[in-house]
Amino acid sequence: MGSSLNLSAEITPIVAHDLAAGHVPGAVVVVSRQGKIAFRQAFGLRMTEPAPAQLRTDDIFDLASLTKVIATTTAIMQLVEQGRIQLDAPAATYWPAFAANSKEAITIRQLLTHTSGLAPDLDLSTSWRGRDDGLARAAAARTVRAPGTAFLYSDINFIVLGEIVARVSGEPLDIYVQDHVFEPLGMTTTGFHPPASSLDRIVATDREQGHLRWGEVQDPTAYRMGGVAGHAGLFSTADDLARFATMLLRGGELDGARILQPATVTLMTQAQALPGGTRRGLGWDMASPYAQGLDQWFGPMSFGHTGYTGCLMWIDPATQTYLIVLTSRLHPDGGGDVKPLRQDLGRLVGTLIRSRS
Repeated sequence: MGSSLNLSAEITPIVAHDLAAGHVPGAVVVVSRQGKIAFRQAFGLRMTEPAPAQLRTDDIFDLASLTKVIATTTAIMQLVEQGRIQLDAPAATYWPAFAANSKEAITIRQLLTHTSGLAPDLDLSTSWRGRDDGLARAAAARTVRAPGTAFLYSDINFIVLGEIVARVSGEPLDIYVQDHVFEPLGMTTTGFHPPASSLDRIVATDREQGHLRWGEVQDPTAYRMGGVAGHAGLFSTADDLARFATMLLRGGELDGARILQPATVTLMTQAQALPGGTRRGLGWDMASPYAQGLDQWFGPMSFGHTGYTGCLMWIDPATQTYLIVLTSRLHPDGGGDVKPLRQDLGRLVGTLIRSRS
């Protein structure tokens, strides 16, 4: 993918259309092919309230469910490599309280592939608050489907996995990934609880009871749990995510830092046999309703993940390509719609890459 493709001429009108339609106030888009950045640009606004501010390529976004794969899945797979976690062992092996309410047979693999049968989220209809309360509710959760019989995307799965990382490693999830993933990779602006000194780079999301969430996690369950959870709460930049994607495309290593073994990256990104025709890797999406057709445009080996706040990372090892899209689609009123932008950019980039492979 060279300059002859003129990605700017192709991508700019797509993003401009979505900004003009009010779908998103701003977006950062990065495309890389075969180890070289082919496109990197910010469009629109970081925030419209309390005062308009231009979006920059190094601004910090709430990653929402990208937390599941960037932080939690990576940590779990490191512990699998070390023999400290077995994929087909019951999760209750590592967190005995999770066996409550007939969940003693649910495995780590079922949590990673969203086939545990657990509900999509914890019950938020009551005013519980605190990490311990959230974990107690996750441990006590009941299945709504028989484990292994259906794909049902669930934040509870990754709340449980995040706690298992802490119990097995002896470090809270946020500390573990900082020490074993982000710092070795040089992802200097990635983490939970971004510092107040970074506020002028943080992209605001929506309001909660009149309070603008700006530097605080938007996900209501992660917010109640104090901002650190296995399913949401991570903040990062497009450049840091580019380092992470490059690490995966290079078989788990970047600039001398080995995060995962090549065989682990392959295992994690291979399609698992799931009910209903859904294809997922371990943690990673491949072909599910959340993929929005990206697998068709990038190819059957491609994988990635999306986030509720309006973000996307999609990676294709066959063509050594990745696409990163970060938006502030929830700002300021919780509306917005990033799906057209993700689909249009995915179709454009995937089609162009495959036509020249």
